Amino acid sequence: MYSDFWTPIKLSLEIASISVIIVFISGILAARVLSRKRFFGKTAIETALTLPLVLPPTVVGFLLIIIFGINSPVGRMIENIFGSPIMFTWWAAVIASSVVAFPLMYQSAKSGFLSIDPGTEEAARVDGAGEWKVFLYVTLPLSAKTLVTGLILSFARALGEFGATLMFAGNLPGKTQTAPTAIYVAIESGNMEAAWLWVIAMAGISFIMLFSTSLIKS
Repeated sequence: MYSDFWTPIKLSLEIASISVIIVFISGILAARVLSRKRFFGKTAIETALTLPLVLPPTVVGFLLIIIFGINSPVGRMIENIFGSPIMFTWWAAVIASSVVAFPLMYQSAKSGFLSIDPGTEEAARVDGAGEWKVFLYVTLPLSAKTLVTGLILSFARALGEFGATLMFAGNLPGKTQTAPTAIYVAIESGNMEAAWLWVIAMAGISFIMLFSTSLIKS
């Protein structure tokens, strides 16, 4: 019972951890490129990047199936390289969680970068620092609070992902069954005790993470 109980939670934490590493790096890089540069189509790109935040999870799952399914060019390429399709695998769950968590990290990073006085960065450039040195030693430290907040919120979002994961990665016990899907199955089967235990565990983890963001902001 206890091993079966902890397996979905452990899997959720592992998937969320890998996902948040992906979105932390990609969100910061995307925000760096888009926060201060102006070009035609920028608004459309930013809208597309944040769209998973408002799209129904089933729509996100459907689009992931279209993009990575066995009938798509990307899906066939992955199958040729790795010898098996990516759908209904652990990595499918990581992709689904990353897609829905990315907008939170991107928005946090963008807000942090835009809050920095451009004169501070310009002073570092005048002193001879290159763009990457300015970014690493000025921009990132000055926006550290918002970046950490984005990291925590992205992790919480990835941890709680359900709809897109269920469609794209399935619900395979010990493989792709995360805590949210385990709760759904427990309720469907009438196992309310297990459902309550998973709900309490996930609510506790989420509370701790949101409480941490409040401490960071204060």
